[in-house]
Amino acid sequence: MNKSIVLFCGLFLWNFTTFLMMGMDKYKARKSGKRISEKTFFISAFLFGAVGIMLGMYIFRHKTKHLSFRVLVPIAVTINFILGYLAWLLKFFKFH
Repeated sequence: MNKSIVLFCGLFLWNFTTFLMMGMDKYKARKSGKRISEKTFFISAFLFGAVGIMLGMYIFRHKTKHLSFRVLVPIAVTINFILGYLAWLLKFFKFH
């Protein structure tokens, strides 16, 4: 199987997981359950899960009023895309 397809599927599943984390935390916030820490969200975002977290923020309307989320999650998305693009360039031009 092509490594690029495996990587894409892994990133898709990870971002789907981070998206679901936002939904679960919103649900727990309404039900007063044990919440997911903001630290966990930020670590997950910077470990290539930022797209899922950003989508979850706006679809579930969760954490959108927190300045830290409004600033750090878009930064994480940008870094995720830059690192992904650089990895693609390295593979494309075979610099490794």
